[in-house]
Amino acid sequence: MSGIIDEIKQSFTQGNSLTKLIYINLAVFVLVNIIPSISSLFVRPGFEIHHWFSLPADLGEILYKPWTLFTYMFLHKDFMHVLMNILWLYFLGKIFQDLLGEKRLVSTYILGGLSGAVLYILAYNLFPVFSEVLPFATAMGASASVMAIIIAIATKAPNYIIRLIFIGDVRLKYIALVFVVLDMISLGGGNAGGHIAHLGGALFGFSYIKGLDSGIDASVGFYKWVSVFSSLFSFKKNQKVKVIYKNKSQTKTQASRSQNNQEMVDTILDKISRSGYDSLSKEEKDILFRASQNN
Repeated sequence: MSGIIDEIKQSFTQGNSLTKLIYINLAVFVLVNIIPSISSLFVRPGFEIHHWFSLPADLGEILYKPWTLFTYMFLHKDFMHVLMNILWLYFLGKIFQDLLGEKRLVSTYILGGLSGAVLYILAYNLFPVFSEVLPFATAMGASASVMAIIIAIATKAPNYIIRLIFIGDVRLKYIALVFVVLDMISLGGGNAGGHIAHLGGALFGFSYIKGLDSGIDASVGFYKWVSVFSSLFSFKKNQKVKVIYKNKSQTKTQASRSQNNQEMVDTILDKISRSGYDSLSKEEKDILFRASQNN
């Protein structure tokens, strides 16, 4: 057993951002389902840990449990729910990561989940149809975050082709369209809140890429905040400050090189949008891969 745990730890620490997101979702799923099962042996009924981490629709409850705005997007109660979210996150997250980088993947996941939460809360507090269930309604799952990633990458590279089992080659724009239409059709069903959250994530994914194409990266501020927060726990006393001197000509040369690289990446992404990923040459794929590692 210790060997398995060590392998999991190594895979997590050495894995990329996509791997870490998948591991976190799986770990939370296991924990929140094991704890109630064990507690039921001592106390009946078992301790409902989901209640403390799922997102309530009622504003008063949210003020009492503000952390749920983040925790709900990693929380799953049913196996099929977490399985489907992880599968879509894995396949579409790989494409996102290759084209836009790891940092933007994490930011899109979190910000997409938050957008889904905001739309969910607004809908349940504004529309009278939800008034009777408002005090008891809760949301959980990574679907809004995954939806943000799907719509974002479909907006960036709509003609990117992926192969689906039993269906064959499908362009991303059609997959995204099916997801959005199904969510809109399902708004009148029993899981209206979940589908509203999905649409909130989709709205963020679409607007994020449109802003990115206009030179506005909405994830920059968020990722800087995360980096600062993480550094608070990794700071070491007596850490020496390393000073690096650069002359102006070197700085200008590096800036010019960076701008040229970005123009090449933009050209490649435009080609993907027109003709799909398979139309790229090996050199273009290598350029795109190197660029994604620096994002």
